[in-house]
Amino acid sequence: MADISQEKSTIVIGAGIAGIAAAIRLAVKGYKVSVFEANSYPGGKLTEFESSGFRFDAGPSLFTMPQYVDELFTLAGKNPTDYFRYQKLEAICRYFYEDGTRLTAWSDSDKLADEIALKTRDTRESVKRFLRKSRDIYDITHHVFLEKSLHRLDSYLNKETLKSVFRFGEIDAFKTMNEANEKYFHDDKTRRFFNRYATYNGSDPYQAPATLNIIPHLEQHFGAYFPEGGMHAITESLVRLAEDLGVRFYYNSLVDEILHQQGQVAGVRVGDKCFFACDVISNMDVWFTYRKLLKGIKLPGRTLSQERSSSALIFYWGIGASFKELDLHNIFFSEDYEKEFSAIWKGKTIDDDPTVYLNISSKYCQADAPEGSENWFVMINVPANIGQDWDGLIAAARANIIKKLSRVLNQDIGSFIQVEKVLDPREIEAKTSSYQGSLYGTSSNGRFAAFLRHPNFIGSVKGLYFVGGSVHPGGGIPLALLSAKIIDDKF
Repeated sequence: MADISQEKSTIVIGAGIAGIAAAIRLAVKGYKVSVFEANSYPGGKLTEFESSGFRFDAGPSLFTMPQYVDELFTLAGKNPTDYFRYQKLEAICRYFYEDGTRLTAWSDSDKLADEIALKTRDTRESVKRFLRKSRDIYDITHHVFLEKSLHRLDSYLNKETLKSVFRFGEIDAFKTMNEANEKYFHDDKTRRFFNRYATYNGSDPYQAPATLNIIPHLEQHFGAYFPEGGMHAITESLVRLAEDLGVRFYYNSLVDEILHQQGQVAGVRVGDKCFFACDVISNMDVWFTYRKLLKGIKLPGRTLSQERSSSALIFYWGIGASFKELDLHNIFFSEDYEKEFSAIWKGKTIDDDPTVYLNISSKYCQADAPEGSENWFVMINVPANIGQDWDGLIAAARANIIKKLSRVLNQDIGSFIQVEKVLDPREIEAKTSSYQGSLYGTSSNGRFAAFLRHPNFIGSVKGLYFVGGSVHPGGGIPLALLSAKIIDDKF
């Protein structure tokens, strides 16, 4: 047995971005923090790999809300730029439609409004009005839904929260995203553009509440960025900060059990060794935390049975060519967006005309690909894994993606593929302990999904906390970092 249970000691299960952030926050407060990670590397989904001269970010590829990363350095009394640098994108994403329309999502809201007015049948004012509504939803909700626990009474007993509660009717919780967006925009191209934001947390715009129209504000107002060294640089910089603060990382260390007795957490068991601590923070998917690690605890059946978010099918392609019309972020839209989402959520399959997201980090970091080549991260949204014939689905999707990209770019894309690696929901689950390979825990398709996410603590076991995309406030880098901030208030 190993005793690390001195006063103010904490164990973190999982070195995902939220687990690392939680470790940093508690180390700043003087806690002795140990992080146990099952893989041989940190980062969870936020990792990288190389193949034949091509470097790929394996997971998240869009960086927004950098202030939540910078905050961790300033809390520690460090200069963020000594560890981590990034640049703001003037053009956030390029959008491609089958009829030849090409639209650039500029970070400047006026330029974006002008672009949409120029390329679609919608007006500049309709875009500006929509973005004002997106800002209003953010102003009403972020104090309550994003930055505080929804499961503690004291979260609601302050002036800011009460003001938000009284304005609840303004957040469009009783409409779907698509229903709201149909009222703002006449052109299907514009509606697809703004409906796409539902995919940022793995949801369906034809089911998810229009409250999710908060997301465009997060991207347009706060901006999108490219980290120097790629997305994995976020992980590397935060691990370095954590280690500088005395946090110890134990890799290849799969936690088998969370130890607790008489309603108090006691530590963890790793193989045949027990490690004791005053507090334990699980960054593992809450489904697996309960099913695999917590013994003698009543399962929260309603929470664990909720619909999962969508997953992803990713092709990492080393492309032996360069395309000037492409940028860091690119979207190739399906012609029938509603049909695509119906296939995912109702059919639990992949549509034959999926919307394709293409990320090319070598556009900003040339070292990520050999000269004259590009590293393509090609992703489509797919259902969570419930036992589908993935080998068959992957083969069909690959052919459809290549045909679509070749058609829109007027090039034989398949002939340029020199390197290929594939990531599907089965491997996502195996590598990151994300139940069914879902990227964002539970879906946000329900009207009150925000209130149904698992809280960041458990009433029956004192000293046990939860962070990461499967618990409040949700998935994605910014919200995962906020989950660590929420539990920080409890120490």
